[in-house]
Amino acid sequence: MPEQPAAVRARNMKEVALGYTPQQARLEASRCLQCPTRPCVQGCPVSIDIPGFLGLAAQGDFPGALRVIRKSSLLPAVCGRVCPQEKQCQKNCTMGKALKTVDGAVAIGRVERFCADLAREQGDSSQEETPCAPPTGKRVAVIGSGPASITVAADCARAGHKVTVYEAFHQLGGVLVYGIPEFRLPKEIVRKEIEGLRRMGVELVTNFVVGRTRKLRDLLEKDGFDAVFIGVGAGLPKFMDIPGEDFIGVFSANEYLTRANLMKAYREGEADTPFWHGRRVAVLGGGNVAMDASRMALRLGAEKVYLVYRRSLAEMPARKEEIHHAQEEGVEFLVLQNAKRILGNEEGRVTGVECLRYELGEPDASGRRSPVPIPGSEFTLDVDTVVVAVGNGSNPLVPSTTPGLEVNRKGNVVVDPETNATSLPGVFAGGDIVLGAATVILAMGEGRRAAHAINEYLRTH
Repeated sequence: MPEQPAAVRARNMKEVALGYTPQQARLEASRCLQCPTRPCVQGCPVSIDIPGFLGLAAQGDFPGALRVIRKSSLLPAVCGRVCPQEKQCQKNCTMGKALKTVDGAVAIGRVERFCADLAREQGDSSQEETPCAPPTGKRVAVIGSGPASITVAADCARAGHKVTVYEAFHQLGGVLVYGIPEFRLPKEIVRKEIEGLRRMGVELVTNFVVGRTRKLRDLLEKDGFDAVFIGVGAGLPKFMDIPGEDFIGVFSANEYLTRANLMKAYREGEADTPFWHGRRVAVLGGGNVAMDASRMALRLGAEKVYLVYRRSLAEMPARKEEIHHAQEEGVEFLVLQNAKRILGNEEGRVTGVECLRYELGEPDASGRRSPVPIPGSEFTLDVDTVVVAVGNGSNPLVPSTTPGLEVNRKGNVVVDPETNATSLPGVFAGGDIVLGAATVILAMGEGRRAAHAINEYLRTH
C-alpha cells in the first residue's frame, strides 16, 4: 500500500498509509481463491463473510462488498486499519499458505479499508443504515464506547431494544480515540463510524462516569434498564516498580498518548492541554502501545527516541507492520535490554535510564524464551523523558463500586465464556475489562457474543 515517505511522516500527524486505488483494490481482491472451506472466516472474531466481500470487490462492486462487511462489523474503516489481520484472517489464507508466507496472503484488511473509505469519501451513508427490528420495549445500558460496546449497542439496537451508551470522556470511541494515534487511525473516521449508531436510534451520552455519576446497580434498579453491558476497557496503566518512576518526565503510555490523541496536545497554541517537550525519549516495552508511543514522541519533536525491550526482536509482540514503520521513522531499538532504574537530578527531573543487558533463556508459559539478566552489564542512556508501555490493567472503578460483581486476581470481570454473563443477573461484560489489554477485533468478537446473549436473555425476562 502506498505510504508517506518515512522522513516526512515522522514529523506530521497525517495518516501513514495512503490506501489503495480502485485498481489496486480490485487486483488484490481478485487474488482470493474463494475456498469452499473459507478458512479466513474461521480466523475472524466477528465472522465477516470474507470471500463474499472480496468476490464483489474483485468485480468492482465496492458498495456491495461493504454491505457484506457491515452485516458483521460496524467498523470496517477502523478494523481495516488497526486489526492484526496477519494473526487472524490472513494467517489462515490459503494463498498465503501456498506461498509459505503470511505476507503472500490476500490483503483482506486493506481491501476492507478501501471499501469503507470509498463510501465515506463519496458521502454515501446509505450503506451504513441497518434495519432494526420493531421496538421490544426493553432497554439496554452500555457502559463505555470502545469496540466491544459499539458492537453490543449495534446488535442490541438491531434486535429492537432501546440502547443508551454511557461514556466517561467527552468524546466517544474509547481506545479508538484516546489510545490509537491519529497517524494510524484518523479520529474523524472513528466519529463517522460511530454516527452509524446514532442513525440506528442509539442514545449516546458523554461525560457520564458509571461508578461516580451513577452506580451500575442504579441503572437496573432505579433507571429502568433491563440489561447492562460493561465495556470499560483496560485503562489502568502498569508501571515497572523500579526506582525513579516518580521523577518529572516519567509517563505512562496511557497518559502520554491520551494527551496527544484525545486532547490534541500536539496542536500547540490551539489545544488547552500541554505536552512534555521531550528531547531524548526512552520508551519501555515492545507491544503496539510502545510502538505508538515511540512514534508519537518523534512527532512531538523528540530528537532521539529509544525503544527498550528485554527480549529479542523475534519475541516482540507488536505487529510486524508497526515495528517496520517505527524503524523506518528512526526509532532506535535496544533489544535484550531493560530499565533497572530511572535517574534524576536534584530538581527531581529525569536525566537518564540505567539499563541492564539480557540474554534469552528457556521458554516461559507464553512460549517465548525468558529474558535472563547479564550481571555487571549495566549502562546508562542519556534521556530526559521515559514512557512506560508495559501493559494496562482493567479499569477498577465499576467493579469497586458494584457489590457482587466477581473479578479475578487481575481485576478482570469474570464472565461465562459462552454468554459473557457476569455474576450479577442481567449484567454482561466484554472486551479488555474481561480479556485484559487485547485487540480491537477481539473486543468486537466479545461484544458480538455478549449481544447475542443479552438478546436471548431479554426474550425471557
